[in-house]
Amino acid sequence: MPALLIALIVFAAAFAQSLTGFGFALVVMPLVTIVLGVRTAAPVVALAGVTVYAINLARYRRAINVPEVLRLAVASAVGVPFGIWVLSNASEDLVMRILGSILVAYGAYSLLQPGTQRALSRGWVYPAGFLAGCLGGAYNTPGPPVVVYGSMRELPRDEFRAVLQTLFFINGVLVVTSHALAQHLTREVLLYYLCAVPALALGILVGSVVDPRMNHDQFRRIVTVMILVLGLALLLGVG
Repeated sequence: MPALLIALIVFAAAFAQSLTGFGFALVVMPLVTIVLGVRTAAPVVALAGVTVYAINLARYRRAINVPEVLRLAVASAVGVPFGIWVLSNASEDLVMRILGSILVAYGAYSLLQPGTQRALSRGWVYPAGFLAGCLGGAYNTPGPPVVVYGSMRELPRDEFRAVLQTLFFINGVLVVTSHALAQHLTREVLLYYLCAVPALALGILVGSVVDPRMNHDQFRRIVTVMILVLGLALLLGVG
């Protein structure tokens, strides 16, 4: 039963990622955490994330802004070990509530942000990348600070998607490597990952077919509301 639930969750998250360019970890991490617990969920989601980011990166590779990605990646690499340390040493209850707080804050920002906002300077790339690394290492959720940074930098849509996928992939490789060094890639973790791979591939395939016909702004709002609800559930200890 856990393997089937994880497959369904991964399918939905991969579908969302294919349409919006973000959302995989934000959707899959809290739900898989409820099923498996955070210390098993984190490496499973990290492996699945690297796979989906690699596939989507191939779709947007022509729009990659290399200097922007390099700055984000360097800052993220500094933050990943700190996030792994938090995951290994903090209590699971505390880790889940911090994750819930992050999801709630991100969901609220995405839904309530004003139509006009001051564009960020390029210097904000370093704190955004560092926070992405910390959140990626601890929760597999590097997205919020980078999504906020990219939207407030007013990057073109395809460039924005390409930057996200590239950073997520680099961050994912660092996180998986850190899990391996910390001996978190157990037999149980690898079996759950193998169960998730077919669902992941199917979600990306269905998403690529639906993509041209989808109202992306409406779908993004639906995903954001779901992220907000998941964050509240974790924050309040539901599930």
